[in-house]
Amino acid sequence: MTDPVFFAPSRRFTAGEVANLTGSVLVDSDLSDRSIEALAPASEGGEHALVFVDGRRNFALMQSLRAAAVLCPAEFAGKAPAGIAVLIHPRPQQAFAMVGRLLFPAAATPAPMTGETGVSPHAHIDPSARVEAGAIVEAGAIIGPRASIGSGTVIAPHAVIGPSCQFGRDGYVGPGASIQYALIGNRVIIHGGARIGQDGFGFVAGAKGPERVPQIGRVVIQDDVEIGSNTTVDRGAMSDTIIGQGTKIDNLVQIAHNVRIGRNCIIAGLSGISGSVTVGDNVTMGGGVGLADHLTVGTGAKLAARSGFMSNVPAGEIWGGYPAQPMAEAMREIAALRRLARARKSGDGGKS
Repeated sequence: MTDPVFFAPSRRFTAGEVANLTGSVLVDSDLSDRSIEALAPASEGGEHALVFVDGRRNFALMQSLRAAAVLCPAEFAGKAPAGIAVLIHPRPQQAFAMVGRLLFPAAATPAPMTGETGVSPHAHIDPSARVEAGAIVEAGAIIGPRASIGSGTVIAPHAVIGPSCQFGRDGYVGPGASIQYALIGNRVIIHGGARIGQDGFGFVAGAKGPERVPQIGRVVIQDDVEIGSNTTVDRGAMSDTIIGQGTKIDNLVQIAHNVRIGRNCIIAGLSGISGSVTVGDNVTMGGGVGLADHLTVGTGAKLAARSGFMSNVPAGEIWGGYPAQPMAEAMREIAALRRLARARKSGDGGKS
């Protein structure tokens, strides 16, 4: 549930305002003044809550809604109980998220943990570092020599920004995160515990065992990227590791040296991308995806969760399985195995 101790609404919205803000159609204008002060799942709702219903499997929720207003597609509109403001939108969840960002801005963009403004006297900032006016550096944070922090960016407690790193404006570095050998754009969010720019896993066989190959590249993170807690992004060996504009990376993801990720990609938790992989724009990776080194994933490809990739993925295709292959082929193989299992069971009378 929404706890006002942690997330208090910025203000009260009306159903009419929500319709205008999201471009929705309000079915009954007499309900335009319905007060919205909370968000809730459709299965729970609440007297002043905004909910959304989308997808045929959720259609049954419409008849039992308890809410101030509901965002839904046009074909659901007639099933809402009386007194609930119905807002028709072709993409209800997207509209719901937009309202959520306005209603609870602190949940959409991380805020300072200590409530401090400016530079804390308990932070360590090298004299050669440059912190623009309007940046917030909280207690315990460390800004190294020649580093640069842009206006509006928050550096949380015990975060470390290494020598010569550049971090743009209106971003966030979470508690305990560390950034080294990196150039980072504007509006980038890096959550707590993330590690950016540490050594890549580069070794060569030597007479006494594995010997380190110096990693002398950088990490380049473009604008509007978000990186989850405890995710690691290795710096390049000799070229750069690059994360493209608008890409969103979940918690506990490993991105190895020299990886190049395109724009507006989505990478779910526990995924691992080996060295020198190239990922095109608008790629989606489910949780636990693993990619062998030097592969190419084409623009718009979708990689199913828990899949292991040992070959290139063409643009626009959906792949899954272990080893991964086009999804249609993977499903045919699963179906064939099930038929064989049923045939065996039928043939031996269920005994094995």
